[in-house]
Amino acid sequence: MVEVLRCKDVSVRRGDKVILDDISWTIDDSQRWVILGPNGAGKTTLLQIAAGRLFPSQGTVEILGEMLGGVDVFELRPRIGFASAVLADEIPRNEKVIRLVQTAAYGMMGTWRERYDESDLARAQSLLDNFNVGELANRPYYTLSEGERKRVQTARALMADPELLLLDEPAGGLDLGGREALLRGLENIATDPLSPVMAMVTHHVEEIPAGFTHALLLRDGRLVAAGELEEVLTPQNLSATFGLELTVERHRDRFTARAM
Repeated sequence: MVEVLRCKDVSVRRGDKVILDDISWTIDDSQRWVILGPNGAGKTTLLQIAAGRLFPSQGTVEILGEMLGGVDVFELRPRIGFASAVLADEIPRNEKVIRLVQTAAYGMMGTWRERYDESDLARAQSLLDNFNVGELANRPYYTLSEGERKRVQTARALMADPELLLLDEPAGGLDLGGREALLRGLENIATDPLSPVMAMVTHHVEEIPAGFTHALLLRDGRLVAAGELEEVLTPQNLSATFGLELTVERHRDRFTARAM
């Protein structure tokens, strides 16, 4: 196996507040990870570090064989597909959906003077179709619902054929139908051995797509458990993570959790 990401003793502090506390985490090239935890657990911060968009206060991070702090991040980031609400403010208001997806091929958030060919257009449209938003291709991004935006962001993260795909709450804001459409698209990716390594943040075990292999649980910036799904997603671990007595069930390749 080849290591795609290695975080060792990573901490993030903002003044007196500890956002992440001594986190060590390794992703290999055959794995698909979900990161679970309550609000304020540090999930998005950890994902931003994995994307090379945030430097830790302490510890070392190696991404795709490059040490964070010793590599030009503007050369590293195009190798990483990243979808998160933290990027939303960078999207030009009137950018059309199809163009927004295409610009990811150049690591940009809006069109400038770059040129695209028919293969770029076809790939962008195919990715939108995979997440059931293909009919929105010519709509301005700002006119979309929150759920539609999440699916477009996920499609965009795949445009450059990344080596590492990082998704921050991709199902947030989706209704039941939208969520299931998104999860089917993610399942197609997760079960394809030629697809990129994936890590996804969520609050809900119900949003873990089939094909995911590993889980990392966070609470108050600290690691509760990490490892293979079946070993990590236990009632004891999830109860400790969310501060509530929970039961967990698995139906085929999907999980559910509820209070006892």
